[in-house]
Order: sequence, then structure tokens, then C-alpha cells
Amino acid sequence: MTKRLFDIAVAALGIAALAPILLLLACWIRLDSPGPALYRQQRVGRHGTLFWIYKFRTMRHACRDGPLLTVGLDERITRAGRLLRAYKLDELPQLFNVLVGSMSLVGPRPEVPRYVACYPESVRREVLSVAPGITDWASIAYSQENAILGEADDPEQAYLDEVLPAKLVLYQRYVREHSFLLDLRIIGGTLAALVRMP
Repeated sequence: MTKRLFDIAVAALGIAALAPILLLLACWIRLDSPGPALYRQQRVGRHGTLFWIYKFRTMRHACRDGPLLTVGLDERITRAGRLLRAYKLDELPQLFNVLVGSMSLVGPRPEVPRYVACYPESVRREVLSVAPGITDWASIAYSQENAILGEADDPEQAYLDEVLPAKLVLYQRYVREHSFLLDLRIIGGTLAALVRMP
């Protein structure tokens, strides 16, 4: 209950405080390339429930097909999108996901069904026993994931073979150790990582 009340309070305050910035970013995205300001994608939430995750659009609207992973200098990314991704600003609309309860501020990052299907069954049950979050240990450890995968010959295979298994270990660590104080530590670590970004 404490975690949910904290999520609601922070998400509501964040949306209210950032409203002018959110509006400016939305206008910038619309001016930079044709298409809507927001992008939504189906992800797997707590207990395997599907939900729509919201982000600011960072890719050309016409490029709906192609790899699920967006890595390196992907030509589908817009000019505005590169900056939004660099500073994780594209994730800000997920405060609305937190407000309605489909996500938490802190928790394992939600994946698309295709990748969740690759989780070992026991790991899947454990990881999906909590609400997915905007940030967690894995988000901090792999803050430069796109750049790393961009150097791989086969980014998706590298993700499945190397990155995802490492993330699952961190997801399980969070599920087993999570507490309100741990959430505060992860939020602090996330903010520190954002400050260090170029």
C-alpha cells in the first residue's frame, strides 16, 4: 500500500510539475516529423496481463515495421528522437502508466510478449509477480544498452543471449529484495545516472 500511494503521489506531482515540458516536447516531436507525439506498444505486466505502455515517439511514424530493438544509429529514429532517447525523456509519459496502476515507479522493466516468452518458466513467474517499473537495477546497469547492441553483428541475438539473461538476474534480485527504501535507492541511482549522461 505504501508503494502504491508513493507511486500515485510522485506520478501526479511529476505530471503537474512537468506539464509545460511535456507539452513543449510533444509540440517539438510533431514539428520535427509527421505523426503523433505519443507512441504506444503492448507490454507484459504483472501476472502476465497485457497493457499499453506510452512513450514519446522517437521514430518516423511511417516506419512501423522492422526490428523490435532500436539500436545504434537506426535510420528510423528522428532528429528529436535522438535527443529524447539520449536523456530518456521519451519515457516521461510512463508517469501516466504509473498513475493508472499498470506500472510502478520502480520494478522490472516490462518487455514485449515475444521476449517474455523467452524467460524460463520459473523466472517468468517470479519476475511477473510484481508490477513493472519505469526504472530498476537493470535500467541503471544497461543505460547505454542501445549503443552496446549497436556494435553487435546480430543485435537481437546478442540481446537474447547476453543482455536479457543478465537483466533477468537483476529483475529477480529486485523481486526478492524489494522494499520502500530500496525503491528510493534505485530512484536516486537512476537520477544520478541521468546526470552523468552526455
